[in-house]
Amino acid sequence: MSDLGPPAPELPLAEFLAAYPVVPEHRPWARHLLDRAGWEALARWLASGTVELFALWGEPTAVHAALFEPATEVLAVASLPCPEGRFPALGRLHPPAIRLERTIRDLFGLEPEGLEDRRGWLDHGRWLVRRPLAADPVPHDGTPDPYPFLPVEGEGIHEIPVGPIHAGIIEPGHFRFNAQGETVVRLEARLGWVHKGIEKRLEGSHWREAARVLGRVSGDATVAYQWAFARAVEAVSEVEPPERAVWLRALLSELERIAMHLHDIGFVCNDAAFALIHAHTGILREQLLQLCGELFGHRLMMDTILPGGIAVDLDQRGAGRLRDLTRSLASRFERLVRIYEDTPSLQDRTVTTGILAPALARRFAAGGYVGRASGRDFDCRRDLAYPPYDQLRPTIPVRREGDVNARVWIRIEEIRTSLALIARILDALPRGPLTVPVPERAGEGVGMAESFRGEVFVWLRLDGEGRILRCHPRDPSWFQWPLLEAAIENNIVADFPLCNKSFDCSYSGVDL
Repeated sequence: MSDLGPPAPELPLAEFLAAYPVVPEHRPWARHLLDRAGWEALARWLASGTVELFALWGEPTAVHAALFEPATEVLAVASLPCPEGRFPALGRLHPPAIRLERTIRDLFGLEPEGLEDRRGWLDHGRWLVRRPLAADPVPHDGTPDPYPFLPVEGEGIHEIPVGPIHAGIIEPGHFRFNAQGETVVRLEARLGWVHKGIEKRLEGSHWREAARVLGRVSGDATVAYQWAFARAVEAVSEVEPPERAVWLRALLSELERIAMHLHDIGFVCNDAAFALIHAHTGILREQLLQLCGELFGHRLMMDTILPGGIAVDLDQRGAGRLRDLTRSLASRFERLVRIYEDTPSLQDRTVTTGILAPALARRFAAGGYVGRASGRDFDCRRDLAYPPYDQLRPTIPVRREGDVNARVWIRIEEIRTSLALIARILDALPRGPLTVPVPERAGEGVGMAESFRGEVFVWLRLDGEGRILRCHPRDPSWFQWPLLEAAIENNIVADFPLCNKSFDCSYSGVDL
């Protein structure tokens, strides 16, 4: 027996969880009610690397974890009742859980036993209550809490504080660099500056209203959030959206993916002092967004997906305009790719910069281009396939170098794939209705959708009138921000903007 306690169970995940009661109203994946011993076994299992943590969230008297077993492609939710307000910390053995458990403590007051990091995450001490989502919030005077950053020792170490307010028009985040000369020894990020109270805001709202809120958790992934939320509501109501709506959802999703990848590729090049590609990707993205605004009523395609279907349609003329633009975009984009390949000064900045080790990507279950550039071969469009991707079966690019260049190339390949998918979707777009009625039914549901930066996860509980009792949206950035801190180590301070943009984590998506 090791210092970590008994070894992880050797059973497949589904077989292990089958020993625990199932919540019958939870769909489409099972939710099991564990005891303390079962929860502690999960910590050892996660530490072994055979099971991945997809999400971890709380309620006033319970904690929940979404788990994925890559070997069997089994997804399940495990829950632990916490009548005494305490639970064994998964983060004691599995570091990706640490910030999530700090958040659970901030919002609900549940105490993660054994968690060494006692600092708040979302709660900076400025709220007028402590544990605002608990059954018994505690008044607070708003005096900010001290936040001791992790210490670094060594000769010539100096600190460089950056943010939370930045020179550019970006969201706030504080970055504390410890450097030796120009070399970064440690980076620690502190987020939570734009906490919006989304989970509290959703309580009591009807799912129709909540759909608008979910689409604004992180505006650069609004389509993915809308789709994941719609799938969760549809799971509770046991309805299938019309086929035309499903294919239109995929069309919007791929347009969003292209737009954001163009944005990121351009900004990575700009941060490497190569403004030419940035200028041209900006033009391509702007033309795409302008057409999306004309065809779907909003440049970012907000409020287009709703439970039961979709709120927008595409006529033949619009489909023709979309074909013409994507064909033109494909040709012009390839010229930019050749420029990227053939510019040694640009390659010098991106190749071998900001390397994320494949083992860390796997340990944190990093999604999207962050994980796939470091060898983690996962995309929920394929591995947890949902319509119409179960028919489209997109090609998922994977690299192992894990540097800025690899993350750029994953985006390049995904733009190519998305352009091909759009052509296939337009060819196969079925006729028919756009929506179906959604019965108001009590229950719990999980929805997932692949955003441009990775899988968006939504869990919710509805009452019999369609009101939200509890909803937790999880952005892929939760598991990517800590990896940025690892990737920048031993790089120079001047390469941080380059590394940061190559990750492009969402501030808003984790500040909630």
